[in-house]
Amino acid sequence: MDASELQAVGNTLMRLVTPDMTPKELVKAVRKVHPDAKKKDIARAAFHAIIANADQDLGKSRNLQAFALAERTQQAD
Repeated sequence: MDASELQAVGNTLMRLVTPDMTPKELVKAVRKVHPDAKKKDIARAAFHAIIANADQDLGKSRNLQAFALAERTQQAD
């Protein structure tokens, strides 16, 4: 996945993420918009979105951080 695709997935994550959403629900919602996105790419896009948007929307950035860290931990197992 190239940088522009990561940015597009990151933008989708910022639009879709809510405090009560589970990681599984978020991945499913993102894949409706980006059907070819892999979980690993979605997690990478979440980290990019956190960095790009932390100063604009702290709440969504925190939600994405929790998601990205959970996904990264699962991939390491």
